[in-house]
Amino acid sequence: MGNKVKYNLKNVHAAKLTKSDDGTFSYAVPKAIPGAVSISLDAEGDSSPFYADGIVYFRSNSNNGYSGDLEMALIPEWFRTEILKEILDKNGVLVERSDITETEKFALLFEFDGDVRAIRHVLYNCSASRPSIESETKEDTIEPGTETLSLTADPREDGLVKSRTGDNTASETYQNWYKSVYIPEELVSPEDNITTGQ
Repeated sequence: MGNKVKYNLKNVHAAKLTKSDDGTFSYAVPKAIPGAVSISLDAEGDSSPFYADGIVYFRSNSNNGYSGDLEMALIPEWFRTEILKEILDKNGVLVERSDITETEKFALLFEFDGDVRAIRHVLYNCSASRPSIESETKEDTIEPGTETLSLTADPREDGLVKSRTGDNTASETYQNWYKSVYIPEELVSPEDNITTGQ
């Protein structure tokens, strides 16, 4: 495993994922995570060669999503209660309990700071583990610590992993990227663009 590369982020949003009894997926309206600093992701999966006639005949690649870290200035309270399932008591205190074993799944939407083309991304099936607590104290000044979530972006059960805007993404789709989670339309395969004359 190489070192993870950190990418600086902007426009980070999360949208809670719900799977209904009939197996359909839906997302809440994305909510902004202000102060998100960086993301570092490694692709998960295997590349398996198949040998025939003494050469690599073909290579199968499995896509198991991504794993990495999401660093932010401060995890918003709504993210702690809705996604990490911390409980808010009547005095407004956030309580962590050991019997909450599984956090909620969510879509993560973002773009990279400094990306000239401002490509927008969505990871469809993320889960986050509890953050580590960090803060740095110097002699007279307190450095603002950041909070880091361990992030896993698994393929959704129907295979969906990630989408990103491309060269010909419709303007309306691009503008509305953070208003609702983009679900792919019917996919156009290269063969569909080839007309065969009889």
